[in-house]
Parts: sequence; structure tokens; C-alpha cells
Amino acid sequence: VQLVESGGGSVQSGGSLRLSCAASGVTSSMYSIGWFRQAPGKGREGVAAIIEDGRTIYADSVKGRFTVSQDNAKSMYYLQMNSLKPEDTAMYYCAARVGVFRLLVLEHYRYNAWGQGTQVTVSS
Repeated sequence: VQLVESGGGSVQSGGSLRLSCAASGVTSSMYSIGWFRQAPGKGREGVAAIIEDGRTIYADSVKGRFTVSQDNAKSMYYLQMNSLKPEDTAMYYCAARVGVFRLLVLEHYRYNAWGQGTQVTVSS
């Protein structure tokens, strides 16, 4: 499975961005998709995740502002980010659980396929 993120950029505080994650390869073996972020000098933080049936989970820091969605037919996954804050600045990654049972989790070590990341910068 290969994952490619896009849609990052620079916005002002209060702005919006939509990140996309294109999956290719044996996508039928993907059971969970997660979005993570990592700011300089900090650990990788789980932001949101979604599983096949559409159930989602969010980190408290983004609840009500971020929305994760999927288009299974196109193997595309999205992270809509609204009301962005400077503290949302980070490299954002999508990740998949491949070949293992589905879990709706935000721990990065539970995901075994990763994209290269896309940078999001929010200025005040």
C-alpha cells in the first residue's frame, strides 16, 4: 500500500484547509486510516481516524474543527480542517493499518503504512 498526501499549505489563523490522502496498491487490505501530525521538536500526535464503516475518532484538540472522511470507491481519504490555529502547524501524515484487524485508534505505532507528509502552517 502506498499513501500520498496533498493539500497542505500556509493559512492565517481561522482559515481552512483540506488534506487529501490517495491510497494505491492492495487497498482491500487496509482497514483503518489515521491522520497524524508532528510539529518540530514534538512527538507524532494522532489527530483523527476512520474505519470502513465510517466510524471516526478525533483528538480532543481538534474535535469540532476537523472532519475526517473517505471515498472508498476512489481510495481517497480527507481531513477537512476548519478554524485553524497556530498550534495546528505541523507536518501532517496519513497512515493505514494494513493486513491487520480494524481498530479505531490514534496511537501511531498501531499503523504500519505511512505517507510522506504534507506541511501545514498557520500564522497568527
